[in-house]
Amino acid sequence: MRLFFAIIIALSSAFTFTGGAEFFIKSKNHDFTDTNEGVVLEHDYHFTNTGTAPLIISDYKVACTCTKITFPKNPIAPKQSGTIHLSFDTQGKYGYQNRKIEIISNAKKSVFLSFRVFVVRENTP
Repeated sequence: MRLFFAIIIALSSAFTFTGGAEFFIKSKNHDFTDTNEGVVLEHDYHFTNTGTAPLIISDYKVACTCTKITFPKNPIAPKQSGTIHLSFDTQGKYGYQNRKIEIISNAKKSVFLSFRVFVVRENTP
């Protein structure tokens, strides 16, 4: 009986590794030019599902609410493309900003996007 369960678990693991959704993002990192504090920066990350199952993005994780992401709410079929839109509010931020975004999805591997910008502090009287 134990052998039976071991075989089932091994086969399930094998099928998990051979199929599934998969992100292909040509550029996961973006560098903005130096920017004045108070500007809202935006960038689009274009991706393709190179896997064999629909790609479902369910959420994202960021360090602060100054970074927001919008993403497709519907599954992305294999070989189809989509866009993840970044918005970063520089208000109250200054100096070198190096931010990471974790994309939560059903993809085989975790996906992290990043961006960098130097924010020039607003002159205060």
